[in-house]
Amino acid sequence: MQLILLSGLSGSGKSVALHVLEDAGYFAVDNLPATLISALVESVRGTTEKIAISIDARTGETISALSHLVQEMNSHGINCQVIFLEANDEALARRFSETRRPHPLAERITTGVADCIREERRLLANVAELGHRIDTSGVSPNALRGWIKDWLQIDRTQLTLSFQSFGFKHGIPMDADFVFDARFLPNPFYDPNLRPLSGKDEAVKKFMDADLNVAHFIDDIASFLLRWLPSFARDNRAALTIAIGCTGGQHRSVYIVEELANRFGSGQQVLLRHRDFAERLKVKAH
Repeated sequence: MQLILLSGLSGSGKSVALHVLEDAGYFAVDNLPATLISALVESVRGTTEKIAISIDARTGETISALSHLVQEMNSHGINCQVIFLEANDEALARRFSETRRPHPLAERITTGVADCIREERRLLANVAELGHRIDTSGVSPNALRGWIKDWLQIDRTQLTLSFQSFGFKHGIPMDADFVFDARFLPNPFYDPNLRPLSGKDEAVKKFMDADLNVAHFIDDIASFLLRWLPSFARDNRAALTIAIGCTGGQHRSVYIVEELANRFGSGQQVLLRHRDFAERLKVKAH
């Protein structure tokens, strides 16, 4: 049996993700208290092999039982995985403003949406560490649908390397385990012919290949990962997100992420994501 526990901050896209899981054939349940999950799993055993349950701060303090529940499910032979969606405060506040719906904690916390978000982060802090984190700040619903669909294709019993490009001017990804700054490298943006292109285009690749510092930078990141990946695997980590940032997230970071994904894709399960460049997440499964 496959059990996906979908959690995260209100406004981060959990409804979008749950609908994707339902469309993929999962028996989907929204807003179930953590203490009732075991009973639900037993009640549907034999009728479905795929369950997706959305759990968030609306379930109250029962969410504190989630860590023990994940261990219990896996010990009983149920493949239990956690997806945690998050976004920065500005993005969450904007989404509540645009939809004109109240925050789920608004009845209890009457001092504004900012305080509601702060309290929700506190309640869910431990849950965020249980599984695969996805920062949806600035991410469209369509892009999120694609990311969830591709996440479903990977072998979730293996450690997954997620390489993500981003632009510092749009903020550092909240789901990053490691962040590397590529802004010191030569910038194709200042060449008028390269400016409208991306790090995936041949002309930009040739520009980056011409500087040895670029190759050294990539080699150093790869050596670091090769040295420490076995330690993370022994620690039973489900995924590692390596974020490479440049100024706008279009040229240097995209090029480096593509190079790293190609280098590790032959021997490691890799997810490739460009946050600030319109590109659907790619999967390279070993």
